[in-house]
Amino acid sequence: MADSATSRPTVLVTGAGGRTGQIVYNKLKERSEQFVARGLVRTEESKQKIGAAGDVYVADIRDADRLAPAVQGVDALIILTSAAPKMKPGFDPSKGGRPEFYYEDGMYPEQVDWLGQKNQIDAAKAAGVKHIVLVGSMGGTNPNHPLNSMGNGNILVWKRKAEQYLADSGIPYTIIRPGGLQDKDGGVRELLVGKDDELLQTDTKSIPRADVAEVCVQALQYEEAKFKAFDLASKPEGVGTPTKDFRALFSQITARF
Repeated sequence: MADSATSRPTVLVTGAGGRTGQIVYNKLKERSEQFVARGLVRTEESKQKIGAAGDVYVADIRDADRLAPAVQGVDALIILTSAAPKMKPGFDPSKGGRPEFYYEDGMYPEQVDWLGQKNQIDAAKAAGVKHIVLVGSMGGTNPNHPLNSMGNGNILVWKRKAEQYLADSGIPYTIIRPGGLQDKDGGVRELLVGKDDELLQTDTKSIPRADVAEVCVQALQYEEAKFKAFDLASKPEGVGTPTKDFRALFSQITARF
């Protein structure tokens, strides 16, 4: 038991039923010679959707007491949970204007992105987890960012509060703040790292989910990724050289927050 544990870290991905979380979970499963994968989802329905394997736990991150079994014996945690606004019904794009969004009761960013992530960090610390990778979002330096007004949720404010809590936790961490997420192929673009939302002032401020997922998995493998926080985006496909050297990518980053 100990031999396999030392050679293959157990990695828990939370939000494993989400679009990016599912990619991370699948990448870890595909690399079973390197990692023992675990997933955490909120509902039985999500568990069925991603294959209903025995290594997928069902728990609500807002309920701190439910998280202990999932993090027991875990070496690294990748946090991909996020509140998700819903569009109010009745929006007609042909009439112009903008759709309105809302969060379901109890599912606001304060409960999910702040308290839910704080619960995960606390549970991980209690279980002796050695590395936490947290996926946040670019835009957190601007309190007036349009995402904050969506559903009056202040989502970037609460995400940033959770990031700060992680940075102050004493656990080795990697905070990844991607730009706009695209459902496109990974591994074919040059990735860009930055800080303080500087990339938002450029034309390169989006990134495929698959590339974000790959950076999450690569961050587990390099000391250069620890105690670092960075913005992440990509050049358009066909521009530059697709990123293959992740140690070099992480070495470019100097910011701790």
